[in-house]
Amino acid sequence: MGKDMTRYKLGVMAACLLLLSGAIWKLADTASHALQLPYGDAQNVARGEILYADYCASCHGANLQGADNWRQRDVDGRMPAPPHDATGHTWHHPDAVLFRLTKLGSAAVVGQGYESNMPGFEDILSDQEIFDVLGYIKSTWPEEIIEMHNGMNANAN
Repeated sequence: MGKDMTRYKLGVMAACLLLLSGAIWKLADTASHALQLPYGDAQNVARGEILYADYCASCHGANLQGADNWRQRDVDGRMPAPPHDATGHTWHHPDAVLFRLTKLGSAAVVGQGYESNMPGFEDILSDQEIFDVLGYIKSTWPEEIIEMHNGMNANAN
């Protein structure tokens, strides 16, 4: 009878651990879909502006204007860096997609052999620093674009 009770307790503990692991995974998954860029927080935006200048401006432009001829493939067959201002398409993507593109790089997110000069910053910037850079970018958009982008995010969640 003692061995049966021990097995029962171990089984219950294992089931509880599985349930707890599933709950943590679900919370982490929910959090990644519910992220919101800190475009209204002056401190985050200021940090993001500095990080943008250090890590992004060399390709995307100091004024977020993107590379010349960004809609046409370059000599390597890759797309040049697009603008992040209102003239580009950054605001056409939900926050979660922008975060993944920045963290993992375009090739990893798009997959299927897609080649891009956009690296992933996973080993360079923390998640918060990526949020701050994206928050800075979003803070520069006109209010009507911010509203459209927020609506897109609400529909994506």
